[in-house]
Amino acid sequence: MTRPLLFTPLQLRDVTFANRITVSPMCQYSAVDGFANNWHLVHLGGLAKGGFAAVMTEAAAVQDHGRITHGDIGLWSDAHADALRPAIDFIKANGALAGIQLAHAGRKASMQRPWRGNGPITEADNALGDHVWPVKAPSALPVAEGWLVPEEITQSEIAALIDDFAAAARRADALGCDFIEIHSGHGYLLQTFLSPLSNKRTDGYGGDRKGRSRALLETAEAVRAAWPQGKPLFVRISSVDGAEGGWEIADSIDLAKDLKALGVDVMDCSSGGNMGASKVSAGVPLPPGFQLPYAQAIREGAGIATQGVGLIVDGPQAEAALQSGQCDLVAIGRQALFDPFWPRHQAYDMGVNAYDDWPEQYGWWLQRREKSIQAMKKG
Repeated sequence: MTRPLLFTPLQLRDVTFANRITVSPMCQYSAVDGFANNWHLVHLGGLAKGGFAAVMTEAAAVQDHGRITHGDIGLWSDAHADALRPAIDFIKANGALAGIQLAHAGRKASMQRPWRGNGPITEADNALGDHVWPVKAPSALPVAEGWLVPEEITQSEIAALIDDFAAAARRADALGCDFIEIHSGHGYLLQTFLSPLSNKRTDGYGGDRKGRSRALLETAEAVRAAWPQGKPLFVRISSVDGAEGGWEIADSIDLAKDLKALGVDVMDCSSGGNMGASKVSAGVPLPPGFQLPYAQAIREGAGIATQGVGLIVDGPQAEAALQSGQCDLVAIGRQALFDPFWPRHQAYDMGVNAYDDWPEQYGWWLQRREKSIQAMKKG
């Protein structure tokens, strides 16, 4: 039997991904003052045992006011890096690669935790100890009616932001991370620079696509310089805004070419999230793998490796995406929460192995269980 492509290695610079399955960044909204804690250790550690080639942390803010909510983790100080160390060490000790997503929430900062409303902070949140802080964006345009009106970020603040992304990358390297990702999607700060719907600037960081791309490109250049040359760099983007007059797939292809020239290795291809009216982010039912065509268009148009994400639910679907050239990696998010052993279960179902490569603390017992089940079937 030919081994499924899903379970073959991928080499990116000096780093080998054991298979093509990664854990997508998923905010847990469980930090205190930006510090990771035991929840993050158990959450990420559980995924590390599941057979994923790589486990990426949730978005880590590079500045304190760049968090989405009061419950987000940060990487803006060495102390915040130290709080993440147990989780990173455990991920690597269990055979997975460790990565961190670096982010700034922009005008989507100062939000409620999702289960408290998933909107701007209110008086009720203040009573619970979650207070508003000023938010920044390319232009003084709120996400939607009723949201905080951001302050237009100045050029000196942009320069400081880029420095803070680079500093966070150095901290991630000191932690032993194998790869990092710059978050430039879902309506957060760097993506709002890209979109003509949210960037109305008239200086060098606005205007045409080249100007609107400048903040991300300068960030990528600084991060690449701070990040070891032997380690891969990912960038997550919203491939399309999904709203009239917004960012389109052709823009993403051109952007990917520019990022590749700066040393970016993988485009992580999501979509939407920038505008309240976006079809992609407005609860419209979408089919499994609906974002995979974006990953394919960018992969083919820019000649860069891509990571497919979004409603990838089983191994055969993921295998088909890889075999058809839509992507080089698949990122599993909510499906991994539902089944933290998703890669191992898919390997079993696809005939790759039974329990040979499970952690021995589990595999030994499960092999005995399998023999008992087979014996019962024969009896």
